[in-house]
Amino acid sequence: MSAGEREAAHARQSGLFGDAPGGSPGEALPQAPQHPRANRELALGTLRLRYELRRAQRRSIGFTVGAEGLSVSAPRWVTQAEIEAALHAKGAWILRKLAEQAERRQQQARIEWRDGAALPFLGAPLVLRLVPERGLRLDGPAPAGAADGTPAVLRVGLPADAEPARIAVAVLRWLQREARTLFEARLAHFAPRLGVRCTRLALSSARTRWGSASADGSIRLNWRLVHFPLELVDYVVVHELAHLHEMNHGPRFWAHVAAVMPDYLRRRAALKASQAPLLPAG
Repeated sequence: MSAGEREAAHARQSGLFGDAPGGSPGEALPQAPQHPRANRELALGTLRLRYELRRAQRRSIGFTVGAEGLSVSAPRWVTQAEIEAALHAKGAWILRKLAEQAERRQQQARIEWRDGAALPFLGAPLVLRLVPERGLRLDGPAPAGAADGTPAVLRVGLPADAEPARIAVAVLRWLQREARTLFEARLAHFAPRLGVRCTRLALSSARTRWGSASADGSIRLNWRLVHFPLELVDYVVVHELAHLHEMNHGPRFWAHVAAVMPDYLRRRAALKASQAPLLPAG
């Protein structure tokens, strides 16, 4: 096994690259690193990598691997073929650094299930508070939080010394209920605009897909979308509703999406760059 192949295997094991989704078309989770400003794509071994290329007044090709992915800075006189040759030469290093970034993101995405812990809810922090009462109740101006930056609070009716697993189950169920309520409302909002009807909504816990649609009008949406801002949720909703017209990703499909969401490319890029917290599958 070559150095590049070993790094590719490590990248897969660290969760940097997901398995290719199967079944009907849908909005998939990122399958390879996707720089939000990517303007080039390259195959490193068996992996396809989208990266940002910038031309600059410099004497050599530079590589930067950060939280957003791979960025390449090259002199204006260097050809694309020379840039790609340099990328292949540095392939093992690039894949190793991307895997390290993926592991760092996963560490940051893990939640400690305790009083005072925070998790994202519709793009804003939501703080958990264990209280001596029944049920769960949302306090504060969710989802955006207060004007002064004070986060919303989810009051969880559990004792202060509750086991982390018990807290996780309670919050997980609440998140899934909120996700279903939100998805139903957004489907009802966008379906008439697209001239389609969703016959059935199901929640998904898929690891490789945000949503999917079937020809019978049923739609599956990943409940973890509830962590993201509403504009990203809406993009996935519109994407899946558009599949009720076209069960593919051809020009006519994207025309349906653009008709109701002209800025879908920006939202799609933001979704691909987003990281959901590491929660139980449910």
